[in-house]
Amino acid sequence: MGSIGRRALIGMAAGVLAGVTVAGDAVARPRGAQEIAAGSRRTRDFRGMWLATVSNRDWPSAPGLSADRQRAELLAHLDTAVERGLRAVVFQVRPAADALWPSPYEPWSQWLTGTQGGDPGWDPLGTAVDEAHRRGLELHAWFNPYRAAVHADPTRLAADHPARLRPDWVVPYGGKLYYNPGLPEVRAFVQEAMIDAVRRYDVDAVHFDDYFYPYPVAGQSFDDDLAFARHGAGFADRAAWRRANIDLLIQEMSARIEETRAGVRFGVSPFAVWRNAATDPRGSKTTAGVQTYDDLHADTRTWIHRGWIDHVVPQIYWHIGFKAADYAVLLPWWNDLVQGTDVSLYIGEALYKAGDSAQPAPWQDPAELSRHLTLASGYDRVDGHCFFSAREVRADRGGAMARVVADHYGGASAQR
Repeated sequence: MGSIGRRALIGMAAGVLAGVTVAGDAVARPRGAQEIAAGSRRTRDFRGMWLATVSNRDWPSAPGLSADRQRAELLAHLDTAVERGLRAVVFQVRPAADALWPSPYEPWSQWLTGTQGGDPGWDPLGTAVDEAHRRGLELHAWFNPYRAAVHADPTRLAADHPARLRPDWVVPYGGKLYYNPGLPEVRAFVQEAMIDAVRRYDVDAVHFDDYFYPYPVAGQSFDDDLAFARHGAGFADRAAWRRANIDLLIQEMSARIEETRAGVRFGVSPFAVWRNAATDPRGSKTTAGVQTYDDLHADTRTWIHRGWIDHVVPQIYWHIGFKAADYAVLLPWWNDLVQGTDVSLYIGEALYKAGDSAQPAPWQDPAELSRHLTLASGYDRVDGHCFFSAREVRADRGGAMARVVADHYGGASAQR
């Protein structure tokens, strides 16, 4: 944790006004192969995969492996990305208010050693950046801003975990613990925790997933009454206040990334339904049970139009023809949304559904995913795709990924 200690750092961060650059942190660097041309930050023909670490989904394969074994598994995923003709790896480095680098703000992730705070004996994020770049891959650092634990028991957290030191920051909900997005001191702290990685490492982008306020749980309410009473004056209702809290996170984080390391891009991967058209005529012709604007308080439409993000990766995780949320309906909606902006549109693809016997019939066809890319190629603002996730990229269940590579990526890594 360094000589200051996490408790002191938490106090320092709580007093920082979010959006202020730490002196001396601005670092300019050449973009090399990733140079963004003609003043635009759009990057075309993006080919990415998510590499998830929460609950050991993709990596490491189990907690408590030796450092050598963990490193070998990580490099194998990078090698697979190259073999599949991909160009970027979106690496989950802060899955639940923890870290896959030696952070002075939050403990080492439990998914490494099996014990939160346990030093794995090496630096996964630093290694991933170096080894990805050695292979010609981009490395995007993927953060979950507000999830504090995937369980609801604070006593299971490391003794010096911020959520234990500041229980007033935490809301239990749906069997998990969350930092309260309505507290300005929380917003300042989580930004400091994430910016630390940008400051230390030559990452190509910062990536947020779809979790802001948590997904709704039937019969439960997210208890932010005190925060709303303290900070909600002037808003029409609690939902508007919550959206403003997330807007501030995005706007401030965007500015801080640019101030800290010029050229690092900022992307968000939302649930693909902003709002249904029945709720808002600007929404998509879908009937989804979740709407990001209303349920997660994430107004991705505003973020795009105000230029707070550089790319958006909507998770269009449904097959062509799915009645409630058709891939072929959502694709043009997102294409239209980014028109007139410099925001790159990469489509999040549900590779994990391909060949899964529990999924509907279209996912049993190895060509379904390839059809997605074929359809997307007809839309002028679709700049690439990202596949969830690394385990499936490697396993290639049913040959769906191989079909994508053969049909769209020249069939071999030599075509990268």
